[in-house]
Amino acid sequence: MPEWKDTVNLPRTDFPMKANLQTVEPEWLERWGAMNLYGKIRERRKGAPKFVLHDGPPYANGNIHLGTALNKILKDLVVKSRSMAGFDAPYVLGYDCHGLPIELRVDRELGPKKREMSVAEFCRACRAYAERFIGVMSKEFQRLLIMGDWDHLYLTMDYKYQASIARALGKFVEQGFVYKGKKPVHWCIHCRTALAEAEVEYADHSSPSIYVEFPLADASASELAARVPELKGRKVSVLIWTTTPWTIPSNLAVAFHPKFDYAAYDVDGRAVILAEQLAATVGTVVGRDLSTPVAKMKGADLEGIRFRHPLYERDSVAVLGEYVTLDAGTGAVHTAPGHGADDFNTGVRYGLEIYAPVGPGGHFNDNVELFGGQRVFDANPKVEEALKERGRLWHRETFAHQYPHCWRCHNPVIFLATSQWFISMDNVGLKPDATGSNPTLREAAIEAIDNQVKWIPSWGHDRIYNMVKTRPDWCISRQRVWGVPIPAVDCTKCGTAVMTAEIVEKTASVFDTYGAVSWWERPIEEFLPAGLTCPECGGQSFEREKNILDVWFDSGSSHEAVLPFRPELTWPADMYLEGSDQHRGWFQSSLLVGLGTRGRPPYRQVLTHGFLIDLEGRKMSKSIGNTILPQDVIKESGAEVLRLWVASCDYREELRVSKEILARIVEAYRKFRNTARYLIANLYDFDPSVDGIPRDRMEEVDRFILARYAELALKVLEAYDAYDYPTVFQAVNAFATVDLSSLYNDISKDRLYTLGVRSRERRSAQTAMHIMAEGLARLIAPILSVTADQLWRHLPGSQSESVHLELFPSVDQLRSLLDPELLGRWSRLTALREQVLAEIEPLRKDKRIGSSLQAKAVLSVPRDDLAFFQRHAKDLPMLFIVSEVELGPASADSQPDNQGITVTIERTDGVKCERCWRYVKAVSTDPAWAGICDRCQDALAQTTNA
Repeated sequence: MPEWKDTVNLPRTDFPMKANLQTVEPEWLERWGAMNLYGKIRERRKGAPKFVLHDGPPYANGNIHLGTALNKILKDLVVKSRSMAGFDAPYVLGYDCHGLPIELRVDRELGPKKREMSVAEFCRACRAYAERFIGVMSKEFQRLLIMGDWDHLYLTMDYKYQASIARALGKFVEQGFVYKGKKPVHWCIHCRTALAEAEVEYADHSSPSIYVEFPLADASASELAARVPELKGRKVSVLIWTTTPWTIPSNLAVAFHPKFDYAAYDVDGRAVILAEQLAATVGTVVGRDLSTPVAKMKGADLEGIRFRHPLYERDSVAVLGEYVTLDAGTGAVHTAPGHGADDFNTGVRYGLEIYAPVGPGGHFNDNVELFGGQRVFDANPKVEEALKERGRLWHRETFAHQYPHCWRCHNPVIFLATSQWFISMDNVGLKPDATGSNPTLREAAIEAIDNQVKWIPSWGHDRIYNMVKTRPDWCISRQRVWGVPIPAVDCTKCGTAVMTAEIVEKTASVFDTYGAVSWWERPIEEFLPAGLTCPECGGQSFEREKNILDVWFDSGSSHEAVLPFRPELTWPADMYLEGSDQHRGWFQSSLLVGLGTRGRPPYRQVLTHGFLIDLEGRKMSKSIGNTILPQDVIKESGAEVLRLWVASCDYREELRVSKEILARIVEAYRKFRNTARYLIANLYDFDPSVDGIPRDRMEEVDRFILARYAELALKVLEAYDAYDYPTVFQAVNAFATVDLSSLYNDISKDRLYTLGVRSRERRSAQTAMHIMAEGLARLIAPILSVTADQLWRHLPGSQSESVHLELFPSVDQLRSLLDPELLGRWSRLTALREQVLAEIEPLRKDKRIGSSLQAKAVLSVPRDDLAFFQRHAKDLPMLFIVSEVELGPASADSQPDNQGITVTIERTDGVKCERCWRYVKAVSTDPAWAGICDRCQDALAQTTNA
């Protein structure tokens, strides 16, 4: 008797069941490189509409981490999906190479040797350090399957880039935006440099909270009595609150809100002034009775009144400030013009000295009485002690709050008035546009944020809007050397700082040839226009500026340094994509530079992603021990798993990651791969150009699954257009596991395995499977780049070298597969299938039947629906995977379930076919066909006669 199992059309493929991504991915990268895939994609998309994602340059100072991997993968998803949507989407990658982190690393590596080096030599050591990590990071990014122009990176330390930075600054200089002045800025006393807004992070901090009394100056007693008669003849003082005791030595004023109600309260014979609304709260904190006022006044009544400094023999004048609030404190604000933005502005308005007796390392100048030479934070308890000795300290406690820290060294920063270079946000107008409007930089930025940029997600608008609306002038100078020097000079005769557009352009020309390092070693005359004189004294001798530009100006100029000089790119870019911290950083600096150089934002869309947290909502931290390295994930599971995890995450929020989450992603990947492999494995003898079946001749079930596939594909294309990758992941995952694996693949096995090799029914299933396998390869290619390409190469028929050269499935072709009426009918049938399977399962568990093919399904159907199910009678055994289905009208006393149908499962009569395993009325006794059913005989006869 023949071995009938050898005649079954079982799936066969060399598409590996085990992904083995750890070794396959590097092989695929090598293949892509050898075939110049990126170049071929560029050639294939030539002439198509452009889509330019401008790469925000990561800092070149270490191995990549999971956050940088997330960012790069998201960018790759955007670029690949835009390319397959029909756009010419080049991807030029870059690195940020200047700045403090590299200086500090090189400092440590050089040790004492640095003291023997010139500034130029030190800068060259920094360049070498950056170059080393550019190589390291590029390899690690490529291992994530990031596709781009890796042979032509942009680097902020390239000579031409450095010259472009200078020229971008020159545009601001031409329009009068750049000035040098003494203003309070965030200052890191550890890094000994000014910090931009983007370089400050807020973290929990405990500060001393103190209440301090300032007595009324004798010279103001009569003036105050004239304004507030109730205070005549009384000892008067004002109570302030501060969390920075070290700034008390710099106090020059006390600020009041002009419209707030203030009152004086009798305390031990003194009339102590504070905001009336806060008196009860303050009284409770300090343990004093502040319930009954002896006098009331408005804040405006106190302007110009002088109080005595609580430590020194000098006055503190009463000033007015709209920024004074009643949220905390006393409503009377200690004011030190050299140590705060509001304090500074108030000091300027009242003509006060911008007094900041603190050096770059955070130590008081030696001439500061009581505290000379002390580090400011160390001086806090000494200030408290001095106040207590003089009877001026009312109360002291510890105050927990969010405090600014340096994002490089993570130490608390201070506000310190120093001489710096700034770009004005409010006092200068941009060059008039076509309408004649010349808004300030802040006004132009707000207009661009509101009306010229699409923010994804939408909350990005409010985040950057609020930051730009309240930001101070841009401090662009840094007290470092590794970067682009500020192209300015100081007059040696009078000290005046001079920066002109001519100096900037002359400097940029030198940078073009010799790089920014030339500033430190070439003769100063090479940077100066002929005949330069000091505008103040007419002097003609100058020395060069010692500070460098803010590195955010460097990276913020990338659109000027890269986009216009690469023919495949466009200005402005279509998209910037970074983490949510970049609303304060790169997004904002790029916007301001773009407005200053071209009067427009350098991007049309800005996409923002959240940061990584663990399952418990904690940030990833080495100290907590919850970090996950991308290198470890790749080693264990492959880069495709990381890419699938990124696609699965809602990047609009903080992204959760853990070993448990990644394990679920591995399982999702495995299921998809197995499903795709099953489709391919059933196409081993199928040539779509020869064996494909026209849609009107296909089986209904195949047209149904193609309609479901078309619904999926259209949903996925819409999601890609909206950068909604979680929907792509969820939709494809659901289709693979539910529609294919649990339904279609299962019910198609009988046709595929047992019908005639070239039968219309089998070719119909193969046609559907080929359409879906090819379409799924295209749809998942941006995410599972290697798996999709593997799938593509195993498809039958003539294919291009790589799926990445192709486009997504055509919308018109997909719509042609849709059939709402068919979907409605088969949705009823598949719902009934679930009901039947639910009735079969208990019988299998009780071992009353083994395979479902031993079952007979008896369906009692409402008379109105009977014709519908009779129409599909031949499909029902296949759909339920049973050997027999009996349809009949429901009786009046039946107890129906789903759709009013009663399902009864019986053991089928008949004989098992040894080939297809169905139970039939009879099998052949002919020795040539012994033990098989008529249908199997016909199938084998077709094969024999083919």
